[in-house]
Amino acid sequence: MTKNTVNETERMVITRVFDAPRALVWKAWTDPKYVMQWWGPKGFTSPVCKMDFRVGGKFLFCMRTPDGQEGWNAGEYHEIVPHEKIVYSMYFSDSKGNKVEPADYGIEHEAIDDAHDVVIFEDFGNGQTKLTFIGSEPMESAKNSGQLEGWNEQLDKVAAVVAGLTQAK
Repeated sequence: MTKNTVNETERMVITRVFDAPRALVWKAWTDPKYVMQWWGPKGFTSPVCKMDFRVGGKFLFCMRTPDGQEGWNAGEYHEIVPHEKIVYSMYFSDSKGNKVEPADYGIEHEAIDDAHDVVIFEDFGNGQTKLTFIGSEPMESAKNSGQLEGWNEQLDKVAAVVAGLTQAK
């Protein structure tokens, strides 16, 4: 019997089109004061967002659930092409950025070893920007774990931040 492994290795890919120029979508994604407004699914807040936004720089984000539980993520930027692409690694961490096992947060995590998340920003024309998020978790696993839903909710929040930046312009 042949085992189909395509779904096990296909990475999570989410695409969104924003009604805003690429520079504003980039700003919403790379400025800590805006990232704090969208990091985490619907109903979650982000009380801490530290970013050393340069290749080799580190980041540390806190995601707080509606009932006050905190989860931390940290990582490192591996590639930055301004207004076009960001490649980074991310892992579960403690509040100081030290790596912890996903199980410490009660999470079953099936990310591909040494895979990096990739965010691509494309000028879609007519003042629109296409953002493509390529996660490190296989699509099927992301669907089952809720990560796909969580990222979609985060991108809804990004859209709200971008809309606010567009109106303020």
